[in-house]
Amino acid sequence: MARQFNKGLRFEKFKEKEIPIFDKLFDIFKELLTYTSGDFDEAFEWLKQLDVEYSLTTPEYTLDDFLEDLKNKGYIKEELEDGTGSSKNKITSKTEQALRQNALNQIFGKLKKRGAGNHKTKAIGSGDEHTGEFRNFHFGDSLDRISMTESIKNAQINNGIGNFSLTEQDLIVQETNFNAQMSTVLMIDISHSMILYGEDRITPAKKVAMALTELIRTRYPKDTMDILVFGNDAWMISVKDLPYLKVGPYHTNTVAGLQLALDILRRKRNTNKQIFMITDGKPSCLRMADGTYYKNSNGLDKHIVEKCYNMAAQARKLHIPITTFMIASDPYLMQFIEHFTKANQGKAFYTGLKGLGEMIFEDYEQNRKRRIR
Repeated sequence: MARQFNKGLRFEKFKEKEIPIFDKLFDIFKELLTYTSGDFDEAFEWLKQLDVEYSLTTPEYTLDDFLEDLKNKGYIKEELEDGTGSSKNKITSKTEQALRQNALNQIFGKLKKRGAGNHKTKAIGSGDEHTGEFRNFHFGDSLDRISMTESIKNAQINNGIGNFSLTEQDLIVQETNFNAQMSTVLMIDISHSMILYGEDRITPAKKVAMALTELIRTRYPKDTMDILVFGNDAWMISVKDLPYLKVGPYHTNTVAGLQLALDILRRKRNTNKQIFMITDGKPSCLRMADGTYYKNSNGLDKHIVEKCYNMAAQARKLHIPITTFMIASDPYLMQFIEHFTKANQGKAFYTGLKGLGEMIFEDYEQNRKRRIR
């Protein structure tokens, strides 16, 4: 009789998984598109320069082949230029989503996947997330929350097996957590100072916005997120606008941004509401009642600053906390943010560009776990 032996482990030399050239080029190209604010021609020109320097392509697969694959896969399309009759390559909505997903992987890639994708609170309530705890049935409890196994076990203990009966006193209910919903407004400063001093601050802010948006859309679909930008004025932008976001020749009208954010959140029915503000500069602009602008870039203007404090206090009365991510380290600006945060009873982070995404995610998660009242 032949014996069967278990096979042992077989060790082989590690072989790195072969990544198609298209995927390698596309990863680089997505990064370039983010830096060029969605300008296909500029990004492709940068890719050509990188190819010359680092030999990214091969004789069998050239940049012309990559361009053809981008078209065939639906990542770019040709559009006619107004008045010229010539065509120009532009990215599609499929590429815009790929850019958001790329930002999500870069910033939140180390996060572990979770199941249901809702924000838990510490409050017990009518939700769909089981806590593992049980209690006696109370009048008004939903029947689908009754644990039949625990209830039958209880009935056997109370009434015996021989004379089995199940009464209301035997019923056991499984506890669930109330799943919080959150409405968030993300404010992004696009004043000229976001690209001053040779430092690109708008691209990291843009990446964070794309990553956070994609995170909410995929993991927390019941939440809402609105994005606005503020310079001399403030206006809302859509998700598809994010890759194309650029800094303008603007001052910083923080008051206009806060006013628009509060207007948005007043229309939301969710109890939990919050504002995230990414900025690097001091408030330096106000729009007056007659439509003119009051501007002062020299230090902190008392009139403008007081308006900011008033908006912070107004948000506090509406139970809307403001979390400020300050990409600056000037002592007098930090002092302004401290007073602003105190007026709102919110939070402030004084941060460089590195780690900005992780900070915003952690704060977003923490706020999801509590009810903001």
